Amino acid sequence: MNKLSRQKRTQVIASLVEGNSIRSTVRMTGIAKNTITKLLTDIGAVCAQYQDKTLRNLTCQRIQCDEIWSFCYAKKKNVPEDKKDIFGFGDVWTWVAIDSDSKLVVSWLVGLRNAAWADVFMRDVAKRLSNRVQLTTDGFRPYLEAVDGAFGADVDYGQLIKLYGKEVAGAARYSPPKCIGARRVAIQGKPKKGKISTSHVERQNLTMRMSMRRFTRLTNAFSKKVDNLEAAVALHFMYYNFVRIHRSLKVTPAMEARVTNHLWDIEDIVKLLEEKETQKSN
Repeated sequence: MNKLSRQKRTQVIASLVEGNSIRSTVRMTGIAKNTITKLLTDIGAVCAQYQDKTLRNLTCQRIQCDEIWSFCYAKKKNVPEDKKDIFGFGDVWTWVAIDSDSKLVVSWLVGLRNAAWADVFMRDVAKRLSNRVQLTTDGFRPYLEAVDGAFGADVDYGQLIKLYGKEVAGAARYSPPKCIGARRVAIQGKPKKGKISTSHVERQNLTMRMSMRRFTRLTNAFSKKVDNLEAAVALHFMYYNFVRIHRSLKVTPAMEARVTNHLWDIEDIVKLLEEKETQKSN
């Protein structure tokens, strides 16, 4: 079977991480859609595995968490009856945890927005940290039990609870109610109230929507399969953590967090896949 060269793979990945869709990447590179999709799923799996192994014993001080909405196959209201209530059809949420200081995304999870998934996510966050942290989430209630189950008393936990005004009659259907204020609430331990914030993780949500076409609102771009979404998210965070220089830090988040001592490039990500393929063939 023909295999793409390292140069071609690098070209495809460079296109995808800059927010281009698979179809536009086809037009830009001349590579078949199915070939690009397979490369995405293969390299996404490698990126997820590498970061799962590498992002351990982190010495973060402040962690912010949030969830970002997307959908797979069809929007919830359009999902066929035989596929309703099946994960991967309709609403899908990506849980994200970011280190406020290094801007490293320490954990993420593609799932549903409920107590069970909150528990899985928070336990994954907790096991990656080597010390007590100040943790901030929004006011989503399942976080309360999830944080308690994952951290116990070994966390300084606060919630930023946003207050919204009434929806204006005739407002655009995609416009959220106006935020009219926020309350900082200490939940566990002794969080510094001035540091109870979700600004950095919300900015990461914007970065995701700008960098992954399938997250862009009000377009016809979306994931047809949840496996493709998971691969795209893993690739995005690999690029964000290790390759993309953060504007304010002047280094990558992984370098700032001392997870790596050098600047990666996209070809280094491709080499991870090549190493995996070599192992399989031996």
